[in-house]
Amino acid sequence: MRPLLALATIAFLLGACTETPKPTITLPPKPTGPVAGSPTTPSGKARIALLLPLSGRSAAIGQSMQQAAELALFDTGAKELALAAYDAGESGDATVQAYKRAQADGCALILGPLFGASATALGPLRRADHTNIIAFSNDESVAQPGLWVMGIAAPPQVRRVVDYTVSTGIKRFAVLSPRSTYGEQMARALESHVSVRGGTVVASETYNEGNDISIAAKRLADATKGEGKLAILLPIAPPRLNTVLASLSANGVDPKSVQLIGTGVWDTPGIGQDPMLRGAWYAAPDPARRADFERKYVATYGRPPQRLATLAYDAVSLAAQLARLKPGGDFSAEAIANPNGWSGVDGVFRLLPDGRTERALAVIEVQGDRGVVVSPAPTSFTSSQTN
Repeated sequence: MRPLLALATIAFLLGACTETPKPTITLPPKPTGPVAGSPTTPSGKARIALLLPLSGRSAAIGQSMQQAAELALFDTGAKELALAAYDAGESGDATVQAYKRAQADGCALILGPLFGASATALGPLRRADHTNIIAFSNDESVAQPGLWVMGIAAPPQVRRVVDYTVSTGIKRFAVLSPRSTYGEQMARALESHVSVRGGTVVASETYNEGNDISIAAKRLADATKGEGKLAILLPIAPPRLNTVLASLSANGVDPKSVQLIGTGVWDTPGIGQDPMLRGAWYAAPDPARRADFERKYVATYGRPPQRLATLAYDAVSLAAQLARLKPGGDFSAEAIANPNGWSGVDGVFRLLPDGRTERALAVIEVQGDRGVVVSPAPTSFTSSQTN
């Protein structure tokens, strides 16, 4: 029996020796916090990407906007934000590359780009990855759900100044505009809104940029003869505006007998240098609020900001408020499109679900070398109309 027991024991030991040992698997440690590519930094800050033209012909504008964004971080005490700027250049391709770099780094929200064509190029990418974008363009045709155009769009400016003009008793309107996409858009906005307000557009003329405008000015002068006060919309920026005014005057349009109205392209220093513009009206954000921002900017950076710098300041201020809604921030479309709106340097505004922006605008009268608010901007949206 013992030999058999010994053989059995040896066989058991040999079998144990031939059994293949199971490999030891070492699992990687579980991440203890956010990593690169996350919408939050390891310290819990929300990553915000700023897409701006930091090179090329518009670099000065982009750099001023970047500085305004940094100033907003300081002013709001936005410790919950990690802001990173990316050079989006001036083309759609450059903007797409900047967007992809921002996505690779991780971002909770995209602020920018500046140009409408660049924002359009991001549309397909945004629809694929669902990252919300607040662009600085003012081209409402770019707007779509999840891609807002925060710039001060021109059609609402036309509607605002028409509303005020009609409130003074003027019902006859005319428009002289450049033969361009912008000019055609302004003429359509005037015609549609004047009709809504019970007025009449008695003349609509266009001219080619760089060509003599006297023919268009004469046609408008001839078509506007009649009884009743007339308002003429001139959506034309200086210095070309001065040439247009001189041509209208030469063709018999007396600035004292008509009411000149304009858009935000008139919102420039020295707009009242031409005597023909004295008493003209245009719609724009309240200049008093912007003046405070400009003083602070000059004190910080030693030079005046570019006009569009306020957009970057207000966008970062908005992002700071979104970041405080909950841990990690709430940058959802629902939070961004809060119907109560937001307050900024350029006044009260709200981002609509369709991607457009509604703004509370003032009507400003040109008086010499300064503009005087004759109809204040609403302070909330309870009494304003949706654009």
